[in-house]
Amino acid sequence: MKVAIFGQAFYPDSAKYLKQIIEVFEQSKVNYFFEENYLKLIKTDGYLPDDKKLQTFKKLDESFDLFFSLGGDGTILASVKFVKGLDIPIVGINTGRLGFLATIHKEEISSYVIDILKGNFSISERSLLEVTTNSEYFEKAEFNYALNEVALSRKDTTSMISVDAWIDKEHIGAYWSDGLIISTPTGSTGYSLSCGGPIITPQTQAFVLTPIAPHNLNARPLVVPNKTEIRLKVTGREKDFLISMDSRIYTLSQENEIFIKKADFSIKLVLHNENSFLRTLRKKLLWGEDQRN
Repeated sequence: MKVAIFGQAFYPDSAKYLKQIIEVFEQSKVNYFFEENYLKLIKTDGYLPDDKKLQTFKKLDESFDLFFSLGGDGTILASVKFVKGLDIPIVGINTGRLGFLATIHKEEISSYVIDILKGNFSISERSLLEVTTNSEYFEKAEFNYALNEVALSRKDTTSMISVDAWIDKEHIGAYWSDGLIISTPTGSTGYSLSCGGPIITPQTQAFVLTPIAPHNLNARPLVVPNKTEIRLKVTGREKDFLISMDSRIYTLSQENEIFIKKADFSIKLVLHNENSFLRTLRKKLLWGEDQRN
C-alpha cells in the first residue's frame, strides 16, 4: 500500500501522534510519502533528523491508495488541491480542536489507522463548488474550487452590500446584508450554520444560499438543486468586495460577476465503520442533547 501524509503546521504536541501513525505504517509495511513542505516543518521543529531518508511528494498520482491529512478541518480543505480528480480517499486525523471533517481523534489514532489499512472503512463522497468570474486577477487563482462554501462579503466598510442572485438565469432578488454564503452539504455545518442555515446531509444533491446578517427580514436560507448555476452581482458604497473559497480570500471589484456551479469532480472522505455523519453530529454539535437532563 502507498499513502501520502500532509499537514499545514507542526507543533510539539502533535509529534507523538505522528509517531504513532508512522509506527503503524512501518509495522504494516506501508510505503509512505510526506508532502515536501510538511516534511520541512517537521525537520525544522527538530522531530526528525536532517539525515533521515524519507520519501516526499509535490504532486500525487493514481498510484497512491490513501491520503492522510493531519490537523483539523482546515487541513482537509487544503488537501483537496492534491487529490483533485484522482479519486484518492482522504483520511482525516484530528490533532486540532472540533474536527467535524477530520473524524479520527487523538485517542483513537493507532487502532483506527490499523483498521483503515485493513479496509475497515466506508467512503463519503462530497461535491464541490467551482467558481469563475470575469476578473483576470481571479482567473489566475491556483485553485478555484471550494469544498465547504463560497462567501461574498463587504470590505473596508461597515455598510451593507447588496448581492443580486440569479438561479439558472432567473433573478431571485437582492440580499441586503453583510454578504452571502453559497454552501455545499459539507459546508452546511460550518459558516452557513452559524448564520442560520440548515444542516444538509452529505448525500443530498443540493446547495444552500445563506445571507449573512440580512437587513430584509424575508431573506432566509434557500436550498437549491446542485445542478443549478448561480450568478451573483455585488453593489455597495465601496468599489471592492471580498470573496472567499473555504480559507482562501480574494478582493474583487463590483464590475465583476460571480458564477458558481457544481464542480465536475468530487472528493472521497474516509469514515471508520464506527463513525457516521449523524454520529459526528451528535458528538460534535450535541445534536438532540438536552443539557438539562
